[in-house]
Amino acid sequence: MADSVLYPGLTLLGAVTASHLLLRTLYKLLRGVRVHILSRWWRKDLKQYGEWAVVTGATDGIGKGYAGELAKRGFNVVLISRTREKLQKVANDIEQQTGRKTRKILADFTGGLEIYPSIEEGLKDLDIGILVNNVGMTMRPAILKEPFLCSPNLAQGLCDIVNCNMLSMVQMTRIVLPKMISRKKGLIINVSSVVGARPYRYYAVYSSSKGFADYFSRALHAEYKTRGITVQSVQPLSVSTNMSENAEPNLLVKSAADFAREALNTVGLANVTNGCLSHTIQSYLLDFFFPDSILNSRLLEMPDKEYQKRSEEPTKPKSQ
Repeated sequence: MADSVLYPGLTLLGAVTASHLLLRTLYKLLRGVRVHILSRWWRKDLKQYGEWAVVTGATDGIGKGYAGELAKRGFNVVLISRTREKLQKVANDIEQQTGRKTRKILADFTGGLEIYPSIEEGLKDLDIGILVNNVGMTMRPAILKEPFLCSPNLAQGLCDIVNCNMLSMVQMTRIVLPKMISRKKGLIINVSSVVGARPYRYYAVYSSSKGFADYFSRALHAEYKTRGITVQSVQPLSVSTNMSENAEPNLLVKSAADFAREALNTVGLANVTNGCLSHTIQSYLLDFFFPDSILNSRLLEMPDKEYQKRSEEPTKPKSQ
């Protein structure tokens, strides 16, 4: 008697669960098609936000890709970076190739609060519709792994990463957001990373800083979306930049220009995105096959001798 009641109930529960999983998967698939495929032709008109776009870390990698793509889409671009020669070259290229105006601001984002008054002064008279908080750095090339205490120049390196990856995002947002609110429109793009979606061993500080970027973006979007402000968290995987040792673009690794173009297509469709179809698929597979319990298990731990070898190697910071 009990079995005759129990089995149909379990069968129904299984059918409901399977249907839920199927519908959820179908929804994600259809949404992915809309965000990453149809958006190539059916995308948001970004010019509604304003005349100028501001990009930090604009002379290399993803930042340079965003600056170039935004100029192609009709924006004048403020380029902010720490190397005068690179700033001039990127500005010249954009002006010659797109006919758009540029403004150059020299700033080293490893500095503290003292660097922001001059940046604020350089932006005060502009109609800024888009801010791309891209600038970021690691203490070693991203392709190398190291435990927290093996980083050379640890105290200064940690300060530089906090200032560059986190303080810059907060302060640049503080500078630009008030005028966006007064105009009731604006777009802030914060470049995080897939390593910020969950803790990654050997990348403790970098991963945490990118996790901050993601959570800051989500919270800010929730606070200001009703006031016309869109805040997007972008979590790329491998992009051919200085931080990835300029890896050759392929099926898995995107060029910075291609990534920026595809990522901008997702604006208005996804507030948290991996930026492009390839990275979205890779992120899904990584989460499915490498849950935290495996990702941070001893199976992936390097021998102590390797720790020591890595800790003795000379290092220069790598920035985007």
